Amino acid sequence: MMYRQSTEHRRVMLIYTGGTIGMIKNPLTGALDTFNFDHLMKHVPELAEFDYQLSSYAFNPPIDSSDMHPLLWAKLADIIAEYYDRTDGFVILHGTDTMAYTASALSFMLKNLQKPVILTGSQLPIGVLRTDGKENLINAIELAAAADSDGNPKVQEVCVCFGQQLLRGNRVTKCSAENFSAFKSYNCQPLAVTGVNIAFNDKILLRPTAGGVFTTHTQMDSSVIAITLFPGISRKVIEHVFSYKDIKGVVLRTFGSGNAPRLPWLTDAIRKATEEGKVVVNITQCQMGAVHMGLYETGNQLRLAGVVSGHDMTVECAVTKLMYLFGQGYPQEEVMRLMDIPIAGELTAEDDTNIL
Repeated sequence: MMYRQSTEHRRVMLIYTGGTIGMIKNPLTGALDTFNFDHLMKHVPELAEFDYQLSSYAFNPPIDSSDMHPLLWAKLADIIAEYYDRTDGFVILHGTDTMAYTASALSFMLKNLQKPVILTGSQLPIGVLRTDGKENLINAIELAAAADSDGNPKVQEVCVCFGQQLLRGNRVTKCSAENFSAFKSYNCQPLAVTGVNIAFNDKILLRPTAGGVFTTHTQMDSSVIAITLFPGISRKVIEHVFSYKDIKGVVLRTFGSGNAPRLPWLTDAIRKATEEGKVVVNITQCQMGAVHMGLYETGNQLRLAGVVSGHDMTVECAVTKLMYLFGQGYPQEEVMRLMDIPIAGELTAEDDTNIL
């Protein structure tokens, strides 16, 4: 469905956390230094042409996205909650390195979200001649302000706007450190594409539960680890990780459709961990596709050991979803149940049609 900009006054808040989009080159050292939000506005005079009410909130000091952590996710959720009733949409300016983690985390922390929360950034600083930051920022603002014929927000979920695409926040991963199209959503179609017009993919846009009230759940439990299997992986390492008492959840990145080596010590370590109350989630190392543990014996052995399917979740999503569920204090059985089903559009059910 095509969308054209409305002349209605929409209220959009820009939240500047830091990142490349808000940096400027130091003429003495050649290094990139952060500069304040006013400078960001100065470098994008086109923002004055929007028929929107723009407000801003800036982290002080700005942070590099490599320093992002759950307490800052909670801060973002709290800012959104504070201004929620006075704002039609939010744009978060964020470094690209951990943007997918932040987008995934916020998708779980912001419950019954009925307004757009759109993360964007850039590969080049906004003050550089060939910057991609201007286009990303302008597109993100327009998407955050987009409304349907009844005045309701077109987008009512957490997203990433980058490289002329609007992507579901908990379905993205950073795929390039150099290209302007830095993010991909391999297993879910774009929610919108920004060309001459903005074309929304209405059939897959999320809508909150009828009558649901917007709330935030900011407690996250970081007792989670991700392990990538590879040929020759150490038995000692596996047994140490799975037996470590402070670990509650393990994201196991397996081969193909969810397969692992047929090593008795591996399945024994996993089985012992699940019997001790840990949650082990199986996701594929492949960029595209999903886990089907019953397809081969190499996957079925994991299912029999108590591993739960992560379907087609990204590693960023699986990690933050576990952190969120453990943060809510759910017991092992409930965490396993919720990891197996979509709670914020983060995985594709077997009968869904939006797999690419």
